[in-house]
Amino acid sequence: MRHARVSRLSLVVIACGIGVPLVGGPATAAPTGNPAFTDPAQADADFRIQGEYVGEVQIDGRAVPVGAQVIALGDGKFEFVAYAGGLPGAGWNASDKIRGAGAREGDGDAAAVKLEAVDESGITRRGRIENGTLRAVTDSGGETGRLARVERASPTLGQKPPTGAVTIFAGGADADTSRLVDGRVSPDGLLMEGVTTKDAFGDARWHIEFRLPYQPKDRGQARGNSGAYLQGCYEIQMLDSFGLEGKDNECGGIYQAAAPRVNACLPPLSWQTYDIDVTAPRFDGDKKIANARMTVRHNGILIHDDQEIPTLTPGGPQTQEGPKGPLFLQDHGNPVRYRNIWVLPKS
Repeated sequence: MRHARVSRLSLVVIACGIGVPLVGGPATAAPTGNPAFTDPAQADADFRIQGEYVGEVQIDGRAVPVGAQVIALGDGKFEFVAYAGGLPGAGWNASDKIRGAGAREGDGDAAAVKLEAVDESGITRRGRIENGTLRAVTDSGGETGRLARVERASPTLGQKPPTGAVTIFAGGADADTSRLVDGRVSPDGLLMEGVTTKDAFGDARWHIEFRLPYQPKDRGQARGNSGAYLQGCYEIQMLDSFGLEGKDNECGGIYQAAAPRVNACLPPLSWQTYDIDVTAPRFDGDKKIANARMTVRHNGILIHDDQEIPTLTPGGPQTQEGPKGPLFLQDHGNPVRYRNIWVLPKS
């Protein structure tokens, strides 16, 4: 990544408390020197508070469905976004939301997070997270609603390659990188960033599974940054954009071409999917007569529908557009991991 009608993700409610803080060191460090966790078992105590919450809140005497995303910022500090109707891609009305801040109090079983935000009417809204539940509370401590912590999973996670598809990387015990240039595999059998396919592809359907690192102290383009360059030219961003606005330089964006319709980014260390239909540019001799186009689903949610891409993204292995090109998974200094990558050529 350079200088982040809707289908629903499946929803699984988890009943987990804050519990004992997770311990252990980071798997690596980001270029900033801050920790970059690649294993949930090694993440800090804030990791188990960060995430998505769903429930109802009483507003003006009626129960209103609400979704919330709680983002860890390091050292017990948090940002959160509350969405009217539910989470992005799963009920949110795409307009009404409020953003606020929070801080952790205590450790272990006694850990809690106090949240506060000011809504569009100037009313201060407060919440408290304890034991895996976000409670909406009044100034006096009364409860006006509860949101349960949930984990969403892409409906295409683990999708098997169809007949005629080419498996680029399956992961696991085999960890075959024979179709890749500079293929590197982590000890747990996952593909590491900074690889390019040996073969070139034109019109095609791609399936890519990726996991962004947890870097709570980093911000913006320094936080879980990579990108998938289709045909070596057109970048679909990969970035820890959980809770952000959804811009063309954030996860799901086509850099300098189009922002995603909705920010479908899940929390870091969640497995996520891109399902991409690519139509290559058309040429008459050396003259381009039609631009490339893409339809993209992020975690099963349609974020680009036959989007025209007028020019290539800088930074990829191809310096000119063409009828075919490789897949390039960018190395931006962050430990992004990949698995289950396949392509179904259409031409």
